[in-house]
Formats: sequence, C-alpha cells, structure tokens
Amino acid sequence: MMNVVGRVDLAAASGRTVWHRASALGKLLFTLLVLGIVVFSKSLSLLVALHLLAWTLALSSRLSPRVIATMLLYPLLFSVLFVLATWDTTWQTPLRLLLRPTTACLCAIWLVATTPYPDLFAPLSRVLPGNVADGLFITYRALFELIGRTERLMRALKLRGGVHGRLRRRLTASGESLGTLVLHSFGRSERLYATMLLRGHSGRICGCRHYADVTRDDLWVAGCAVLAVGLTFVLGGRT
Repeated sequence: MMNVVGRVDLAAASGRTVWHRASALGKLLFTLLVLGIVVFSKSLSLLVALHLLAWTLALSSRLSPRVIATMLLYPLLFSVLFVLATWDTTWQTPLRLLLRPTTACLCAIWLVATTPYPDLFAPLSRVLPGNVADGLFITYRALFELIGRTERLMRALKLRGGVHGRLRRRLTASGESLGTLVLHSFGRSERLYATMLLRGHSGRICGCRHYADVTRDDLWVAGCAVLAVGLTFVLGGRT
C-alpha cells in the first residue's frame, strides 16, 4: 500500500492529461456530484452507467490498472462483508451495494491521481478551521517521509536478521521498530513546527488560489458532469 500511495502522488504531480490541466475545484465539484448521485440513486441501470464512466475516468488518468485494482480492494472487502450481512436473496440488492462504493472509489482515484495534493487541500482550507486544514496538509506531506523511513527500517531489519528466528524475537524487533518510528515522527513534527515559526508562519499553510483557475480543459470535466446529469434523467427512473 505504501508503493500505491507514492505512485498516485507521482501520477498527480507529473501527469500531462487534460484532467491534470483542469482546475482542481471543477474536478472536486464533479466528484461530489457523482458521489451524490450514486448514494441516493436506486436505479441499477444508472449505477452501472456511472460505474463505467468512473472506470473510463480512472483509466484515462494514466494510472496503472494494477494500482487502480489494488485501491479498489479496500472498498470491495468491506462491501462484501456488508452484502453478506444484509443479503435479501435477490441479485439486484448486492449489485447495488457493490456498485456504490466502487464507483465512488474510482472517482476518488481519478481525482487524487490527477490533482496535486496542495490543490486538493487548498479548497478544504477555505471551509475548515485553519488548524485542522493545516494539520491535514502536514500529515499528508509527512506520510511520504515516514514511508521512506519505514522501508529503510525494514531493509535494515532484514539485513540484520531481525525478521528471522523465534516468534518472540520477531515481535520484540517489530515493537522496537514501531517505537523508533513513533519517536522519529514526534521529533520531526517538533522540528517542523519550530522551522515554521522561524520562517514566520501566519497560521495558514495551504493558501494558494490557483486551484480555482479555470482553463479550457475544464470543458472536459463539464462535459462529464453534463453526461452524468443526463444519465440521471434518462436512467434514473428505471430499476
């Protein structure tokens, strides 16, 4: 999963598709539109159509199909458990319950794979309290450093035989490694906050406004929104 997050972030920062050039605000609004439709719609045909649209968007983001499938495993796992617990002996209900989270997940994958994370957090900083928005921003940024630190730590453990031997020894090594990561993250957060204060932190990190800069590539996003609304009117009344 660590590699998956890194690949998604790399795709968002280095992609050259029309989706990458479109404004973050337009993509965010479109994603919310699709989420609203799939949550409240009871039409199976509409859910299938939106699912196909979501797959098209996710694949057109140039993200590896393997990465997309890996990210879909999480909502699928929980959805299957919910379906088994609420199955009413029909095939339509389980299909609806599976299509809703997977369609939402595919739209979210498309959004994060085509939008750099500063542009995603910038709109949130307008509606959330400053401390909350900045905390989310810093946490996401620190995630990648912790991922690298974890990979180096696991490599060191393997080279020194920390993952072999008796179970007690492996558990001890795992606990010490986890403690090392916690202490490292705590020390890093203190150093980062001290650096921010020295550089004149004003209480707002994610204050950029280019996330709302509309370009002609936003017409593609608008077209997808019109298509989603049109499908809702045409297929929304069907079962």
